[in-house]
This record gives sequence, C-alpha cells and structure tokens, in this order.
Amino acid sequence: MKNFELYNPVKLIFGKDQLAKLADEIPENAKVLFTYGWGSIKKNGIYNAVVTELKGLEIVEFGGIEVNPQYETLLKAVALAKKEAIDFILAVGGGSVIDATKFIAAAICFEGDSPWDILAKGVKVKKAIPFGCVLTLPATGSEMNSGAVITKAETQEKMAFGSPLLFPKFSFSNPQVIASLPKRQLQNGVVDAFMHVMEQYLTHNTQALLQDRIAEGILKTLIEIGPKVIKNPTDYKLASNFMWCCTMALNGLLSKGVPVDWATHMIGHELTALHGIDHAQSLAVIAPNLYAVMKTDKYDKLVQYGKRVWQLSGSDDDIADKAIEKTRTFFINLGVHTKLSQYTNDYKNTAQFITERFKNRGWLGLGEQQNITLEKVREIVEMSY
Repeated sequence: MKNFELYNPVKLIFGKDQLAKLADEIPENAKVLFTYGWGSIKKNGIYNAVVTELKGLEIVEFGGIEVNPQYETLLKAVALAKKEAIDFILAVGGGSVIDATKFIAAAICFEGDSPWDILAKGVKVKKAIPFGCVLTLPATGSEMNSGAVITKAETQEKMAFGSPLLFPKFSFSNPQVIASLPKRQLQNGVVDAFMHVMEQYLTHNTQALLQDRIAEGILKTLIEIGPKVIKNPTDYKLASNFMWCCTMALNGLLSKGVPVDWATHMIGHELTALHGIDHAQSLAVIAPNLYAVMKTDKYDKLVQYGKRVWQLSGSDDDIADKAIEKTRTFFINLGVHTKLSQYTNDYKNTAQFITERFKNRGWLGLGEQQNITLEKVREIVEMSY
C-alpha cells in the first residue's frame, strides 16, 4: 500500500426530515448566496422547504446553473456575489450545482488575470468563501469531496480542479429526493457512481486489501440495487443505499494508498464538451473499450474484479474478457447506451480532435501508469463509434 494522507472535514447530515437543522449549520448573520439549477427544486418542493428554513437570513439567489456548469454563467454568479458582499454560499442541487458552487467560492477570492487559470493552468486556490450543500441528486459524490468539473462553452472544454479549501462545511442528504427524479438521471447516477469506484479500483494491484473490499462492496451493491432503484425510486431502502453508495464512491476514502486512473473521465469529458452527451453516458461509452485496450496492464485487477464482483469462473483470460463484457452489459441493462454513434451522427472526427487536444495540452500519457498513449486514446475512442 502507498503512503497517504486522509482529510475530509465534511459534516454529512443523512436521512429523512433533517432539513429543520439547516439554519443551525449556517453562520449567524451570514449573507447567503443561494445557488441552484433550472428550477426543478421549485417543482418538487425543495425550494420552498429551504426558503422556509432560511427565514430571517439575508438571501441572494442565483439560479440557472447548467447540467454541465458553464464558466461563462458562473462568472455572473461571481460578479453578483462580489456586488452583494456574500460571505456564505448554499448549493441546493446535484453535482453540477455543487461543482459550480465550488468554483464560485474559489473565483470570488481569485486575484489573478482569469479564474479559468484555476482549471487550465492548475493555479492553486489560496482562499475560498465557505459553503454548504443540500443534495437533490445522488451521483457525483461532490457533496463530500473537494473537487469539481467546469465547462467553458467558448472553447468546448470541460476540465477538473480541486482544493482542500473546497470541502463543503456540511451536506444534507435526504434519500427521499430521488422519488421525483427522471429515470434518465437515476440511470446516470448509477453509472456515475459505479465508474467513480472503477477509476480507483481497476488499476494495478498494490495489496491494499481493505480498499479493494470496500470498492467491491460498493460495486456489488450498485449491481444489486441499481436496476431496482431506477424502477422503484420511492423505496426508501433502495434510495438510501443508492445515495450512500454515490457518496462513498468519491469521498476520498477509496483512493487512499492506491493508484488511480481517471483516464475514462478525461476522455469522457471531451465527449460531453464536444457532443453534449451526459457525463455518465460518456463514461459508459469509453470504459469498456479502455479496459479492452489496457487489458494486459490491468489484467490482475480485471481477473479479481471478475471473480469477486461478477462471480465469474474459468480461465483467468476468459474471466478478464467476460468481466469487461459484464460491465458493458450492466450499463446497457440500466438503459444507458455504450456507443457514441447512438448519441450523435457527428462522431467521425472525434478521435482525431481529442488526441490533438491532448497533445496540445501535453497530456501524452494517461492512466495510473501514464501508459495510455495518444495512440491508445485514439484506439479507445474509435472503438466507441
């Protein structure tokens, strides 16, 4: 096992009927920027519930945050926050709203030429406005981590950043909220959580026995309940286990002491930026092909994954191949397509565009061993057509 440091200060408030505690978690006399998306929280009652609990506090609203939060939109929120002298932010939404809020919190305090440098140039976040969350859509784990992904519409780029200063102060997670979610969002949530685990698990073996078992436990739980929660989101047992899986998949615990990949995400971000397909859909398109191309390098863990998670038997080589196909079939059975051509007709130049962009960024080797070369990236994307 590799050396590691673990730091996660998020206060997670999980379960039914917890929102009555919201005002107690916000600093006294705070001027709060209330961030949210396109208004679904006004239809399902969450908006009114939050406003009721915040009665007596000075609130400034900023809605309209996109599913893939756009840098251009978030600059408007930053300008509003500065004008209103905001000193706390409350994000009410899914991963997109929470990611957006992390960027807003950092950009308000940014002193350089352009806040985009935080993402494009990796400029360190030195200060951030504190914020908390009310989670309405389980998927990304953003409610209990310090990372975020932002899209720049002007250049069709989707990039990630993070900082220890960007952990939420608190996160309210009520599994009942999934009852009102569209089927597509539930499908995406299962795939997203599954792939967050896979990016930290399906690498090479470092004898991190407990991390492997925790990862496998989350994967097996998602396989068991994923199809069921999509069909019956009002079942609280299913909903609560689903939401907890999503949080545990990316709260920092699984990545400690082990190598991590994230190449599927990096390639998938480009599919989202170029073609507008959902984040989880991009992962379902890329992942099985990446595992096939990198089979030799990931062989031991593919076999372990096949045996422990899918209970496969036979020769190790057969198990590795079957494990990849089991993964693809799982996504398909959830109702998520695994071919880029099923989402867009404009895909023929995608591999060329992505490899050229990665080359220009200096991303010449991806993955846990930086051995997913540009040639392999091209092969992976072309297999996805």
